[in-house]
Amino acid sequence: MKKYYVVWRGKKPGIFTSWDDCLTQIRGYEGAIYKSFTSMETAENAFYGNYEDYIGKDMRPLERTDADKALLGDPVWDSISVDAACSGNPGIMEYRGVNTRTGEEIFRQGPFNESTINIGEFLALIHGLAYLKQHNSNLPIYSDSRTAIKWLKTKSVKTKLKKTAKNKLIFNLIERAEDWLRKNQYPNSVLKWETRVWGEIPADFGRK
Repeated sequence: MKKYYVVWRGKKPGIFTSWDDCLTQIRGYEGAIYKSFTSMETAENAFYGNYEDYIGKDMRPLERTDADKALLGDPVWDSISVDAACSGNPGIMEYRGVNTRTGEEIFRQGPFNESTINIGEFLALIHGLAYLKQHNSNLPIYSDSRTAIKWLKTKSVKTKLKKTAKNKLIFNLIERAEDWLRKNQYPNSVLKWETRVWGEIPADFGRK
């Protein structure tokens, strides 16, 4: 199983994709704080969050029972789905939206420098909502990111990513997205894609 190693306190805090790289950051560092996770999304949430919310807790995703599957049923196929991909953290990010039923790509943006997966998921959601509004559509929209959905509901991006000359465009897009949320209403339902039951979201880039 692929693992992602979060180092909150070490020689170089960050998210690492191998134990050897993680070990390099914590070996000989007094008071090092680190933990492994099984998904990049969870690792990123942890790294940019409070380590006390994660240390000593089992963060393995829960397996869905047959009862869960029966309760959730099938996705709303007449919808659009959005997703993002990010190489590194921060790293090169892009996002897109597709027709949930057919997988046909509706929009794609990027690549963007020095961004994160959560920012990409959030921008994809707002882009999707703006697209649906422009086309007078009341179709629901799916995202597999709880963080992005939370940011959408609060109309505010809570990221610890630092603004630099390389990612200035990303922060401009975030400001525009937040402004769009404040100025627009939409009839579309924003739904959580249940990956454990339905598999990868149709907008997934297939790079895992």
